[in-house]
Amino acid sequence: MIASGKTIACFGEIVMRLSVPHGERPLQSARFDSYVGGAEANVAVALSALGHPVAMIGAVPAGAVGDAVVDRMRSHGVDTANISRPAGRMGLYYHLPGGPMRPDEVVYDRADSAFATMSPAEWDWDRLLSGVGWLHVSGVTPALGQRSADATLAAVRAARAAGIGISFDGNWRGRLWERWHKDPAAILRPIVAEATVLFGNHRDASLLLGREFSGEGADRRRDAALAMLEAFPALEFIASTARHIVDPARHELAARIDGRDEHAQTATALIAPVIDRIGTGDAFAAGILDALFAKGTMAAVAQNGLAAAALAHGMRGDFAPLSRALLKGASPTAGDVTR
Repeated sequence: MIASGKTIACFGEIVMRLSVPHGERPLQSARFDSYVGGAEANVAVALSALGHPVAMIGAVPAGAVGDAVVDRMRSHGVDTANISRPAGRMGLYYHLPGGPMRPDEVVYDRADSAFATMSPAEWDWDRLLSGVGWLHVSGVTPALGQRSADATLAAVRAARAAGIGISFDGNWRGRLWERWHKDPAAILRPIVAEATVLFGNHRDASLLLGREFSGEGADRRRDAALAMLEAFPALEFIASTARHIVDPARHELAARIDGRDEHAQTATALIAPVIDRIGTGDAFAAGILDALFAKGTMAAVAQNGLAAAALAHGMRGDFAPLSRALLKGASPTAGDVTR
């Protein structure tokens, strides 16, 4: 069931990102660059920019900071009517850009945020999903704690019962899971069981199915996808990327999508220079969903996802407000000035 003439709802925590300037260590200078983001919010903004009606379901604290976050979402055309405003604190994370001999690093400060402390009973899914044709969630939300995990499971079960399509992005966050649960797969399996589209690769399949996948490259990803499609009958498609990091400024990326009877994989694209990697997987998810809603061929769906992800690498901040023209004109040979 891949269709959306109605609103696409994205459920999850909107967070503030504080980035250390490139080439610096924390507090080397008295400055952080701030951005609004969050896995589900990033997808919401990208889909809205592509012309889809999108609503965000979440919670940010009452007060000036929460007001600014809601305004930021609204400025991208996202319906913010279902963002709750309880008392509490804003979820934060710090982005420490990498450099020679060290990778990028993310440090979370999300415990006991206004979103994470919401009771599952406070989410009225009959009301929140009214008029919705598609629901997008991710593995970040259940990684926040039991309350958020229960709310995610209730959301996808309510959506499935209402005939609403569901996309789930694995978005593995080990540092969040290790705070509270030793068996994330036990939490994730019933959520994935309700999904129509899964964003994940062979590593996600290994986690969920408790087995390793041998082989290399496309063959391993196909085997993992078929195993997931068999284990979770509601799934129709699994989309994934394969990334090779040449150096911090140059990455190679390919995208694929797998169904039961057919699949497609793009050629590998060189992405250089990499300006900001954060949020690029969410842009990929938005590109895939955009093409699936348009009922594109498998090849077109994979290519749209790759283009969205590649373009997002050149945009600072978590959000990638992509235009249709940008997606259409994306090219690995782009370089000269368009005049």
